[in-house]
Amino acid sequence: MDNPKCAITKACYHDPQVQRSYADYAEGYGFLISPCPVADPQKKGRVESGVKYVKNNFMPLREFRDLPDANKQLMNWVMQDAGNRIHGTTRTPPLKRFVETEQAMLKPLPNSVPACARWATAKLHGDCHLQVDKCRYSAPWRLVGQALDVRITETTVRIYHQHELKALHPRLTQAGQRHTIDEHLPPQHVAYKMRDPQWCLKQAEATGPYCHRFIQRLFENRVLDRLRAAQGVVGLARRYGAVRLEAACQRALHFDNIQYRAVRVILEKSLDQQIDPQQCFDEMSEAYTGAARFGRDTRKLFTKH
Repeated sequence: MDNPKCAITKACYHDPQVQRSYADYAEGYGFLISPCPVADPQKKGRVESGVKYVKNNFMPLREFRDLPDANKQLMNWVMQDAGNRIHGTTRTPPLKRFVETEQAMLKPLPNSVPACARWATAKLHGDCHLQVDKCRYSAPWRLVGQALDVRITETTVRIYHQHELKALHPRLTQAGQRHTIDEHLPPQHVAYKMRDPQWCLKQAEATGPYCHRFIQRLFENRVLDRLRAAQGVVGLARRYGAVRLEAACQRALHFDNIQYRAVRVILEKSLDQQIDPQQCFDEMSEAYTGAARFGRDTRKLFTKH
């Protein structure tokens, strides 16, 4: 074949570059691409003379109702006229040569039509997704920042890095959709996604009723996403143990300080191991109600000695 851009993106005598969609098409139908050498018209195929023969001998003075009618007339012309003429180079009728030599070399068509693929190049963003046709698909996080090759068919999206398949996704159809494979995300992102509110509540319930209530209070916030805070509170049990975490949550609830930092500071300063905050509050209650007691009668403070 010649070197049209739809098939050969870069013509070269030794290393021509084939357009990737055309390469998929050739592989699907099982034929070999053989580009003509550059600037060497003597080595081009004789197919161009055949095109000229059809234009000059079949097309003139014919009318076609539609494409099936044109195909039918062309088939009759090939079988009755063009195929039985004496060819100027081989000196034999083309149909006879086809039956005797060429037909046995042809391969059958595939059972199904190969998928027609389209290729694109996209950069993998920091969220481990790249964008194709206004939809987002994930790829391994270690490839963030690199340009990846994407093969797009009607049903699938394949992502390649240096000719190696890295991800396979179903083709999305609506703009803005996202398809994520968890294995493509960094470990910390996977942990965040898997440890949802239900998981946090279950872990907190296993720790104790105060911890469970503290996590419930976190999720009662309708304005701010408190999932990371809940994960952090539950995770403190790994360092300080369930008993101390339960006591710290009890103290934080008593003072209505529903923050991750409050529980962490209580544990860091060992405030959970001090006297029960309820008892401390009761002992100081008179100071808050105005019924404070002094060590001696106030009248003695103003008596001259």
